Amino acid sequence: MPAPHNRFKSALAAGTMQYGCWAGFADPYATEVLATAGFDWLVIDGEHAPNDLRSIMAQLQVLDGKYSAPVVRLPMGEAWLIKQVLDAGAQTLLIPMVESADQARDLVRAMRYPPAGIRGSGAALARASRFSDIPDYIATANDQMCLLVQVETVAGIEALEDILSVDGVDGVFIGPSDLAADMGHMGDSAQPQVQSVIRDALARIKASGKAAGILALDHDTALTYRNWGAQFLAVGIDVVMLAKTARETMARWRNE
Repeated sequence: MPAPHNRFKSALAAGTMQYGCWAGFADPYATEVLATAGFDWLVIDGEHAPNDLRSIMAQLQVLDGKYSAPVVRLPMGEAWLIKQVLDAGAQTLLIPMVESADQARDLVRAMRYPPAGIRGSGAALARASRFSDIPDYIATANDQMCLLVQVETVAGIEALEDILSVDGVDGVFIGPSDLAADMGHMGDSAQPQVQSVIRDALARIKASGKAAGILALDHDTALTYRNWGAQFLAVGIDVVMLAKTARETMARWRNE
């Protein structure tokens, strides 16, 4: 029996449009609710949300068998942490602040068993192998690993072509807020200079044959990014959705 098929990776390779949402509550109950919406992918965020290994694993568990594919964003691309979340069952990782091809290659190797990589082979006790119930897990897991790297600095943009040349990078996600901040606009990605860089980057990613990704909470901006070549497009953040709806609801009653 082989490792589970990564249908999100296959969808990206096929060029299929994928709409996603950020899961920031760091709680499996909220992520399970979010999965009922039918998003193609959900980001279990370990960078800016208060997730740890156990809460990430719990959310992977509630998404098992659901339509929405889990994408785990780690706070950094450390090999030991990558090993832990892969053993917990993650197959698709989103790694922030990638600025060089060497960094991307290290991430590819961290997600793969030898000789293609350095992932530790202790899958016998891991959830990923269903606790040794998948006898061919180690032999087949490499092909199901999906790596998405975030390019969100000027240095990353300058190294984009080199990053795109790395085998094993399935997609590049442009981080608009951090990119804008690094360009001197303090997170204001609507600035024309920033938009020009984003448009060029999305086009170059798409032209490379890899999947281009980005986040946009504004509907019109999201449509623009889709037109510019974004294939895996995040269109919401759950905590922002709750906060916005709650505030709007109370504001209506304050004015009654």
